[in-house]
This record gives sequence, C-alpha cells and structure tokens, in this order.
Amino acid sequence: MKVCDNEVQISEELLTSFAKFLVPEIRKFYESEEGKAYYEAWLKWHPEYAA
Repeated sequence: MKVCDNEVQISEELLTSFAKFLVPEIRKFYESEEGKAYYEAWLKWHPEYAA
C-alpha cells in the first residue's frame, strides 16, 4: 500500500470557522438521548475514560 504524504494547507480563518460550526453540533448530539446512549456504550468499551 502506498501512503500519500502530501500536505494540505488550511488557513486559520477557515479552521476557526469550521470549529465554530462543528462544536455546537457536537454538543447538541451529546446532550440528546441518542448521544447520551452512544456515550454510555462507548464508555463500556473504554472504561479508562470513566470519571
């Protein structure tokens, strides 16, 4: 298998804009019943992250 090591340049402005869009969507998901159930299932597979 050949690995491509090309670099992609992303401006800080674009990255910040994307983060401002994505973070609220992630929060909404994990606050929903589906997100809470997903997180609980994930913790069963990764108990080292349980508080």
